[in-house]
Order: sequence, then structure tokens, then C-alpha cells
Amino acid sequence: MLLPIAPDVAGCHRWLMAQNRILLALLAIVSLAFAWVLWPLFGALFWAVVFVIVLDPLSHRVTQAVGPRPNLSALLMVLGFLLLIILPTLLILSAVVSEATGLITSVQSGEVDVNQMFESTLNALPTWTKAVLQRVGLDDLSAVQESVVTSVGEWLTANAPSLLTFGQNTAAFVVSLGVMLYLMFFLFRDDEALLARLKSAIPMERGMLDDLLNTFTRVVRATVRGDILVALLQGGLGGLGFWFLGINGVLLWTVLMSVLSLFPLFGAALVWGPVALYLLANGSVWQGVFLIIYGVVVIGLVDNIVRPWLVGQATRMPDYIVLISTLGGIATFGLQGFITGPVVAAMFIAVWTTFLGQTDP
Repeated sequence: MLLPIAPDVAGCHRWLMAQNRILLALLAIVSLAFAWVLWPLFGALFWAVVFVIVLDPLSHRVTQAVGPRPNLSALLMVLGFLLLIILPTLLILSAVVSEATGLITSVQSGEVDVNQMFESTLNALPTWTKAVLQRVGLDDLSAVQESVVTSVGEWLTANAPSLLTFGQNTAAFVVSLGVMLYLMFFLFRDDEALLARLKSAIPMERGMLDDLLNTFTRVVRATVRGDILVALLQGGLGGLGFWFLGINGVLLWTVLMSVLSLFPLFGAALVWGPVALYLLANGSVWQGVFLIIYGVVVIGLVDNIVRPWLVGQATRMPDYIVLISTLGGIATFGLQGFITGPVVAAMFIAVWTTFLGQTDP
């Protein structure tokens, strides 16, 4: 009589474990290779995802308005984004470049005497301020100018390749913009299906995963919306004050204040502060005093009043995290790090908020 052969349960288990490890290793290798292939388009992919997250509530309203026609809804969102955001931004940047070029030409031709501006400002400083500048070695105007020229030269040396090729990279910019809009169309159209597929692929308890994704979406949306709108508001108010005082290059200073407003605490004051000091030093006392009061009361308080309303106290990141993440983002990703850094910090907060919420007794 033949006895049945007992299956090698341990051997089958080892074989399945080895197969799973090989599959995981292959998955990691292929994923890293795919990320490496997509890295040149990181900016376009990143901004597509961020803009879709921020505009998702509007996308749902458009979908409800047009009915069960996802292609039309996604197309309307992309066209609206292109016409209402991208094109005005490009026109403003073109005007800013033209204005900056005119300012540089004025400096080079001697119409704007930078040396006289430095000298008159330093001479008008109070005695105690001059003593402080003398102790730190900034009382010598020629030395200050030489230091500024050296710093600017070093910055240009480090960034000259990207600056010189900016005009030559129009095709690359158009390709990146096209990729971003193309991806946005499919994200707007298939967002629910893609989200469901993502949830099914992540080996995590469904409640925890939903909490994580909801927290991440809320924090990213609030952070980007708050940073961009507050920066635009502070820059716009600063430009309005400059226009009222008759300061040249209003559009250039407005954009610069908007960009610097992404930094917490000081931000736009890096522009209007020196301008106010220059006005005071050159006898325009009421203009300088007005700009200081306007900058502190109107521009400065926007960050403390408007940002909490836009972002919400529950999702607002501490100022020190915004600052270090912005600086780190710029160092890592370039100019787009103004937003990339805080968004990555928002991702960090979202993950840890979910984790701590699940581990609390």
C-alpha cells in the first residue's frame, strides 16, 4: 500500500518568501529607474500634482456643472488654468524683465548714480549707527562697494550658465509647460480612479490611509494657497505704496516683494525697508516715514491677519519650519524651491500627524 507524500510546507514557504523578496527588489529597481528617467521633468510633474490638489474643489464644481462628461470638465479646467494663470504670469514676467533691463541700462549710463545713493545714505545715518558700522567694517564706502561687487560676481559665476541659457531654453520651457498641462488634464479627469488605485496599492490599513491622504491634501492645499495669495497680496500692497510715492520700477519691486514675501517674518521688508531708508537719507522725510508706517501696519500685518484666515490655525506650519524649508528648497531645487520646500515640509507634517494620531492611546 502506497502512503501519500506529505507536502514540503516549509520548502513552499521559503520559495514564496524568496519570490516575494525578488518581486520587491525588482519593484524597487524599476521604480528608481522610472524616477531617474522622469527626473528632468520633475518640475513639470511636481507643479501638475500641486495645482491639481489646490484646484480640486473647483474641478468638482465644474464636473457637477457640465454633467457626466469628464473629458470636457478636465479640458475646461486646463484651458481656464492656461488663460487665467499661465498667460497673465508670462505677460507680467515679460514686463518685469523689460523694466529690469531699463533699470540696468540707467545704472550703466550713469542716469542712476548708485555710488551717490550709497554715499548719501551712509552720510545721513545717525552717529551711533555709523559707530556700529565702523566696528563691523562697513563704514568704508569703497570697501562696501567692493564687497557687494564681489558677492554679485560670485553669484553670477555660479548661476551664469542658467542665466545665459534662459533665452535659449524656450523650447525646454514650452515642453515642460506642455507636459504639466497634459498631466493636469488626466489628473483632473481620472483623479478618483487614480486615487482608488493608489489606495489599493499601498499596504496600509484603510482608515489610516484615508486619514493620511486627507491630512496631506488639506495641509498642501492650505500651505500653497496661503503662501501664494499672501505673497501676491503683500507684493500688491507694496507696489501700490511705491506707486503712490512715485518710485520708479513699480512692477519690478512689486514682483520682488511678492517673491520675498514667501519668507516669513521679514519678507517684503527687505525691499521697502532699504527704500524707506534711502528716502529719509535724501530728504524725502514724509515719504520715508509714510513708507515705514505703511510697511509695518499694512504690509506687515497681512501675514498675521490674512494668512491664518487662508491657511487655518490647524494646518499652519510654524514660521521657523517655513523659513528653513524655503531656504532648503531653494538650495535643492532652485527658484521653484520657494514652494517645493514648504510643500515637502507639509508632506512631512501630514505623515507625522497621521502617525502620532494612530499611536496615541
